[in-house]
Amino acid sequence: MTRGPRPGCFWVVPFLLVLGWLGTSTANVQAVDDPGPMALRVVGNRLLNGVGRPVQLVGVNRSGTEFSCIQGSGIFDGPSDEPSVRAIADWRVNAVRVPLNEDCWLGLNGVSPAFSGQSYRTALIDYVRLLHRYGQFVELSLTWVAPGQQQATSQFPMPDADHAADFWRSVAVAFRDDPAVFFGAYGEPHDIGWACWRDGGATCPTPYSAVGMQDLVNVIRSAGAEQPIALPGIDRANDLSSWLDFQPRDSRRSLIAEFHVYNFNACHNLSCWQKTVLPVSTHVPVTTSEVGEDDCHGGFLDAYLPFADGNGISYMAWAWNTWKKCTALITAYSGVPTAYGFVYREDLTQRTPGAAMPSTAEVAKKPVGRAISPPLLTAAGGGLLALGLILWALLARRRKSQGS
Repeated sequence: MTRGPRPGCFWVVPFLLVLGWLGTSTANVQAVDDPGPMALRVVGNRLLNGVGRPVQLVGVNRSGTEFSCIQGSGIFDGPSDEPSVRAIADWRVNAVRVPLNEDCWLGLNGVSPAFSGQSYRTALIDYVRLLHRYGQFVELSLTWVAPGQQQATSQFPMPDADHAADFWRSVAVAFRDDPAVFFGAYGEPHDIGWACWRDGGATCPTPYSAVGMQDLVNVIRSAGAEQPIALPGIDRANDLSSWLDFQPRDSRRSLIAEFHVYNFNACHNLSCWQKTVLPVSTHVPVTTSEVGEDDCHGGFLDAYLPFADGNGISYMAWAWNTWKKCTALITAYSGVPTAYGFVYREDLTQRTPGAAMPSTAEVAKKPVGRAISPPLLTAAGGGLLALGLILWALLARRRKSQGS
């Protein structure tokens, strides 16, 4: 009588299949483009995500929420729905900067209630959540301000002491439990010196009382928000030359130096970037929260982006809007690029993402804090799975032949 296989042999097969399955599912957290949980923190001069991997923010500015509300035309300039956010993600970006208006957020100075106060805050909170669902980190940047009873219709030289602290206290409370946002303390300080930038008050030449970066950092931290805070340089954020000398104190040690650069700025060439930006980037993360040009060609991007990529400096192009201007990236909110936008999109397509860069369209509808890469078949997992299937087939064939 021919002996069949011992019953215990069949346990080997399920064991190998389980090992193989584990090998494939483990690949989900080892995938190159897996960003881990959507979170940002500063360690030294690097931005890290929720699992400690370096992050280079590469994205766009979504302008409109700083001016539409105060002008009475709405909260957003253009759509803020899911298709419009999906179009942003399809450009293979992982960050969106959203400029804000202090009067609209706080509901001050006669702004229509339909576009300010709770209506404005709810719309922004919902929009940030939608951006996160599509794998986007978000910079919330105070941009339009004004002292007293003046309406916030522009960027003053410095944030005002009347409202800016209240604005940041409220924003920090609203987003303190969202680890995928960071705060841009002010858009573009200008016509002031470094002492005013840091300390505000009597050190500023402004005809109103200004609040400095140190006080804004203190306000955000006292509200319980621990996210990174981006502090722009002077001369419309184009000058970082003394940023390190006047760097405010931060209990969380989580500050970012914010740089803005266009082809028409004073610091618009490689020698200036190497002299003033690069030294800062060796101490703290640098994000170029606005980069763009006004000649419609995209040639300036071809000069700046390699410098930024080569030094781990983040950047967000101005602007994801359909304006009839050379600084607009798109002609339609479905993502149709302008000539300038085409150059940026091609640069994004051809660049090699960092290890912690989120994928784009693939991350749609994934919640914050979840891994967003598709499972990959590792060599070990695939080999075990294949071996298990082969053994299963051989044993099944042998049993069949014995039964006949």
